[in-house]
Amino acid sequence: MEKKLEGRVALITGGASGLGLASAKEFIANGAKVMIADYNEKGAEIAKEIGASFIQGDVSLEDDVASMIDKTVDEFGRLDITVASAGIGGSQNMIADETRDNWRKVNSVDYTGVMLTNKYSIMKMREQGEGGSIINLASMFGLVAVPTNVAYSAAKGGVVNLTRAAGTAYAHEGIRVNAVCPGVIDTPLIPEDAKVQYRQLHPMARLGEAWEVAKLITFLASDDAKFISGASIPIDGGYTAV
Repeated sequence: MEKKLEGRVALITGGASGLGLASAKEFIANGAKVMIADYNEKGAEIAKEIGASFIQGDVSLEDDVASMIDKTVDEFGRLDITVASAGIGGSQNMIADETRDNWRKVNSVDYTGVMLTNKYSIMKMREQGEGGSIINLASMFGLVAVPTNVAYSAAKGGVVNLTRAAGTAYAHEGIRVNAVCPGVIDTPLIPEDAKVQYRQLHPMARLGEAWEVAKLITFLASDDAKFISGASIPIDGGYTAV
């Protein structure tokens, strides 16, 4: 089997669970060396199980993000790929009910955290002078509104436009920045009693699978996608097409 990421070094934030973990497994299967960064200290055990390295950190803190990049380069010698997967959902609030605390918390992780991860990854990739690929985790709710969770929808919408800006600013240096916009994915975080309702959201009448998103992320990280930058690609069973 062809290993699309043979010899590449990747940093995955939020890599101890969900789509970050699925991506880490797929990257390793494709020959990459992977550093998982996660707020949860249990990520060290998970990283060991799948053959990755680990650093604990909070993407909303600039010093932590800089340390994630530094540790990756110290251990593996370079940085080729970054997946900005760390994120939270926050409280389900419509805008008239939103609180400053929830707004600040969600945006500090889902939006500012992505910005910082992109910033420090791009700084390192420019220093190396050999290009690189960054994949941001947005959401189908960054392409269309979710009125009942204004902070999340706003943050993910910000990630989509941040991706456009970053993906065009350094494209001439071979640094590509793209985003994936998943629908509702079947993970342990989705309550069983909510799955019927979520399935009905999608024209395909099912939830997405984590491995499906990880395959798209791997494609964007690979040379197969080397003419794609600034794109935000829905993987949502057709939700944003109707």
